[in-house]
Amino acid sequence: MNKKLLHYIVVIVLFLFVSVLKADAIKVGLQIDVPKIITGASVKAVISDTYSGRMICTLSPMQSYELRAKKDEIEIIISGKKYDLGTNSITIKTDTNGFVCAKNRWYRGSLIINNRNKSLTVINDVKLEDYLLGVVPSEMPSNWEEEALKAQAIAARSYAIANLGKNGSRGFDLKDNTEDQAYGGATSETNRTNLVVAKTFGIVVTQNKQVITAFYCASAGGQTQNTGDVWHKDLPYLRSVPSYDGNLKKMGHGVGMSQHGANNLAKQGYNAYQILAYYYNNIKFGKLSPKWNL
Repeated sequence: MNKKLLHYIVVIVLFLFVSVLKADAIKVGLQIDVPKIITGASVKAVISDTYSGRMICTLSPMQSYELRAKKDEIEIIISGKKYDLGTNSITIKTDTNGFVCAKNRWYRGSLIINNRNKSLTVINDVKLEDYLLGVVPSEMPSNWEEEALKAQAIAARSYAIANLGKNGSRGFDLKDNTEDQAYGGATSETNRTNLVVAKTFGIVVTQNKQVITAFYCASAGGQTQNTGDVWHKDLPYLRSVPSYDGNLKKMGHGVGMSQHGANNLAKQGYNAYQILAYYYNNIKFGKLSPKWNL
């Protein structure tokens, strides 16, 4: 590693609580505008009306249920019989600590299913830190260097906070794919990445006391891109720098932290804060209030 880079990424980490509008959870769009879904839960669960909280029915553990859009409401099919649920929005929540099912995957938190324009949208309503448990191993191999994984967790948390309400008109914040961040729910979790998320609890990247949209990509092909060269909008914390991702071709938009580059820097002894301070210009680190994850 050259001396110029070494000097550049010496970081003094000072955490201040960041003022962010409190939210109980983040809402992730799992399935959008589909005619029907298959769902269930690992333990006993309750379907309730999202608006009133009125309990509609219970779901038995480890059993599949089909939900369909029926005109402006939702119906459930049980043992071949159809039952109208009498609302266009339901919430599925487990009685105890368990998982809910969608897309043949398990998820923490609850599911909100909305009938919007005669099709269903499935939303995972989940605590921020639990959401990150399903993001980090979906975005970065769990066997990579721990400091790279910690940098990934902090970048992903920052991206999530900065993009709250991005899809508010559709009832959720972020999508579960690379349009936002890959999110595989509890099914994708590993013990190693869960520990990494815990070690970085609440930590975000900030500039001017605001949490930044910490864009990242798989690799940048040797040099990261200025945002203005990609999206015609300059963000001051995203400046072109050597990406340190070896001879890999560009994979993704090339903006912000190169994931392969972060892993290479971690192999050379750089910690998560040094890695992030290299890829994001003139930043500080903050910590969300613990109330954010209650």
